Amino acid sequence: MILETKSRIIESAIKVFNSDYSAPLQKVADNANITRRTLHRYFKDRNELVAVCEKEMEVSCKKAMVAAIKSSNDPLIQLENMLYAGIDCGAKYSFFYKLHQKDGHNHNKNNKDCADYDFIYNSFMNIVKELQKSGIINKQMTVQWIQNLHAGIINSTVNANDTGKSSKSNIRNFAWNSFIKGIAP
Repeated sequence: MILETKSRIIESAIKVFNSDYSAPLQKVADNANITRRTLHRYFKDRNELVAVCEKEMEVSCKKAMVAAIKSSNDPLIQLENMLYAGIDCGAKYSFFYKLHQKDGHNHNKNNKDCADYDFIYNSFMNIVKELQKSGIINKQMTVQWIQNLHAGIINSTVNANDTGKSSKSNIRNFAWNSFIKGIAP
C-alpha cells in the first residue's frame, strides 16, 4: 500500500508538472486522490518530489529510448521505435524533455541525467542526419526542429491517448504517419 501510494504520487506529479511546471503541490495531491498531508508523508517538499520524478523519468525513458536505438541497424526503424518509446513513456518523456529544454536548466555533461539526455539526443541527431543523407528526411530541416516536432507529436499522442477516443494502435499509427510525413522531402 505504501509503495502504491508513493508511485501514484510520482505518476501524478509527472502528469501535473508536465502540464504546468509551477503547479502547486495541492494539485498533485488532488490528482493522486490523496490529501496534501499524505503527500508530505512521502516527500518533504516540492524539490524532493521533482528530484524523484526526474530519477523515475531518467530510468524508464532512458531504458526505453536506448532499447529503441538498439532495436535495429536501420535508422528509419530506429526513428520509428524512438517515437513509440516516447509515446509509451507518456508524460514521463514529455516532462523529461521539457526539463532539459527549459530556461534555467544548468546542463552539465558530468551530470548523469544530462549525459544520458545527451546520449539520446546525439543518437537521434545521428539517425536524422543519416536519413537526411539518404533522402528520406528533408535536408532543409534542422535536427533541432525535427526533435521539437518529435517531442510535439509524442506530447499530442499522449494527450490524445488520455482522451481514450481512439485505440492505442491507431494513435501510434497516426503519430508515426504525421511525424514521417511532416519531415519527408
